[in-house]
Amino acid sequence: MNDIVIFAIILIGVGVLFIAKTIIIVSQSDIYVVERLGKFSRELNAGLHIIVPFLDSIREKISIQERIIDIPSQSVITKDNVNITVDGLVFCKVQNAKESVYNVVSFQKAISSLAMTTIRSEIGSMLLDETLSNRERLNAKLQSELADAASNWGLLVTRVEISDISVPQDIEQAMNLQMKAEREKRSIELNAMAEKEAVIRKAEAIKQGEFLKAEAIERMADAKKYEQEKIAEGQKKAITIINEAIAKNQDSAEFLLAKDRIKAFGLLASSNSKDKIIVPYEATELIGSLSILKDILKKDNG
Repeated sequence: MNDIVIFAIILIGVGVLFIAKTIIIVSQSDIYVVERLGKFSRELNAGLHIIVPFLDSIREKISIQERIIDIPSQSVITKDNVNITVDGLVFCKVQNAKESVYNVVSFQKAISSLAMTTIRSEIGSMLLDETLSNRERLNAKLQSELADAASNWGLLVTRVEISDISVPQDIEQAMNLQMKAEREKRSIELNAMAEKEAVIRKAEAIKQGEFLKAEAIERMADAKKYEQEKIAEGQKKAITIINEAIAKNQDSAEFLLAKDRIKAFGLLASSNSKDKIIVPYEATELIGSLSILKDILKKDNG
């Protein structure tokens, strides 16, 4: 009886082991590489799978999630013989599980080693200033170089980042001094340009002011000329009217002359000067002017 129980337990254990070896559940983020008798058989994607126990075996469990491979810090010499230290990161993911298992021993180490070699080659062909200022270009070049090799290993290189570039302390100090000198140079150039612009604007303002002043003088001259012309025209017209009136009536001329003489005499008489003697040029003419006025007024009243 005891033997039967032991046999049953063994049988159940073998059954459980058989089932465990037969049924495989693959996670969503993994791919299993299956070998049959030591030879590649197939890939198992996410889900429930059944394999043949003792004939089939799981060679490798590959994660298809994007992974980060560190590029160890290394010393690199630039084209202008400056020794710098560089490190970075490679972002990649498995696209073909079979190739990542059978085409390379360890794709992580392979990617890291290839990245180090590529960095030395690329930075060795660049000047220090180019290395520091063209990091994006260096990243793109590294990604292109790594992508070609990684495709043979079933990998997709999504991004390469040079995380740090360190230069020797004496070179860094020299670069800081150079940057300071460059900033001072730019400041001087900007100040000079500003002063030049100010001088140009001031000269333009003076020129514009003189132009406006000349234009105003010209307009005033034109206005004065116009005024004088109009006055002359008025005087000409007045004289023409007077001449026509005189031609019609000779007494009009005598009247105007007498009126002007009397007005002049009145101005002299109203002067405040105490030392004055008023002697008409010809008293008879003044009296005659008064007589003429009298006669004209009588005619007008008559």
